[in-house]
Formats: sequence, C-alpha cells, structure tokens
Amino acid sequence: MNKLIFFLPLLFVYSFINPFFGSVSEQKLDSQITVCHNVPFDDMRQFALDPEFQALHPSPIALEYDGMGEKVSFKTTDGVDGTGYFIKAKKKSDKWLLVYQEWWGLNEYIERQSDIFYKDLGENVNVLAVDMYDGKSTSDPQEAGKLMMGAKEDRLVALVNGAVAYAGPKAKIANVGWCFGGGWSLRSAILGGKNTVGSVMYYGMPVTDINELKKLNSDVLGLFATETRISKEVIEKFAENMKAAGKKLDYKIFPGVHGFANPSNPKFDEEGSKEAYAMAIKYLKSKF
Repeated sequence: MNKLIFFLPLLFVYSFINPFFGSVSEQKLDSQITVCHNVPFDDMRQFALDPEFQALHPSPIALEYDGMGEKVSFKTTDGVDGTGYFIKAKKKSDKWLLVYQEWWGLNEYIERQSDIFYKDLGENVNVLAVDMYDGKSTSDPQEAGKLMMGAKEDRLVALVNGAVAYAGPKAKIANVGWCFGGGWSLRSAILGGKNTVGSVMYYGMPVTDINELKKLNSDVLGLFATETRISKEVIEKFAENMKAAGKKLDYKIFPGVHGFANPSNPKFDEEGSKEAYAMAIKYLKSKF
C-alpha cells in the first residue's frame, strides 16, 4: 500500500507532462523527420526543410541584370500591399502573364526570364512576376527552404488574388512558374477563375483535389523532371485527376534533374531547357 501511495503522484506528474513532451522514442522519431507535416501533401513546402530536397538545389550562379521592367505594388485581400516586377505592354492590352518564382525568391533570373517571355510574346502582353516572399530572396539552399516553409498560405493566396485584381476584371491571364512557383502557377490558374486562359508549370507539385481542379477555366502544360518527389507516379496521378475533373493536361517528363531549366543551376540542361521553353512559348502564344 505504501508503494502505491508513493507511485500515484509520479503517475499523475507523468500523465500531465507526457502530452507536452512525448516519450523519448517519440522525440527521437520526430527529430528524424524532415518532411514538414503542417502543409498539405500537394504543397511543395512539405519538402522545404528536407536536406535531400535542398541538395537538389545547388546555389545559383551569380547574375547581375538590369531588367526592362519596374517594381510595382498592388492591393491585396489581406490589406498588406504586394509587390512585383512588371513589364507593361507597349499598347493597352488585357493580355497578362503572371510569373511565379522558384524557391529562391524573385531574383534577377526571374526578372530576366520575365523579359524573355515579354519579348517572345510580341511585347503586347503585360508581364507581372509576383513577389511571393515580400522582398526576400537568397542563394543559400537552407535559407531558401526556410523562406519557402515560412511563406504563409493565407498570404500567398492574398498575393495571387491581388495580382489577378491588379490585372483587371477583363484580363486574360496565363500563368507560368518553376519549382515552388510551378505549383503556384497551377493554383493561380484555379484562383483566377474565368480570367484564366492557361497555366505552364515547370516541375511544380500538382494540386490533388479533383474538386479544385474542376474550377480551372483552362488546360495545363506540365514540364516535369525525372525525380523522386514529383515522381512519374505523382505526375500520372495528376493526369488521372485532371481527366476526372474534365480538364486537359499535356505534359512531358524530361530526363533532367529538378531545376534543369534554370540557367542559374550548375546542373542546367541547355538542350532540355530549349525544348521545354519552345513548348511553353508555343502554348502561351496560343492563349493570346
């Protein structure tokens, strides 16, 4: 009886603190998990802090670039102005291309690629690269993972909605993005509703919810890489979901690594990038 009286307080204390601290084995298990479980499965942010995923992104080669565009700000639905890199069409136009950055942020490479799209689309399309990190960017993979993981869902949605509103109620909007931005190109197309005319996603994580895909007002072009996370199985399931949603998906899986189309990547695949860009620009021209 005395032993029982002694252990009862200890049992009470353990039952109180265990929900907060967990068992030793649980703590060790949690420390080994690198996938982020606080974001949806179909959100690339789940990989943000995974060292193996970070290793797929060598630090970009430095670039000094003086672009054609200018920094603009626009109102958002959360009351905090968004910003972006904007190249205005030479003549008044309701044609818009929204550009979504890689996980590094809106850097000089995104600005240069925005200029390339602008020129190749005949300078009659407004091009806006949306700053999804609100002015932050990096060339360090670990820091990029933190920036991507730290990007709040509500803020990202507010930025996309703000960019769509900035384009105007009559805008015909196509979207393009890479990596983190590849997924947001698709999500922007969904959020854009009837204003959406197309979406190009370079190796981005697809939306898995068929009901969300049903909201698309356009088809989608997917330009994917050979990798384990956005794998062949993930892409084929995306194709099945698009078909179930009654939407069209054209896609190709290139033999390059994740980020193969980014010239800042030391593993840049020039041949694959040219082929992918030719597909992207042909698709975008067909929308305008």
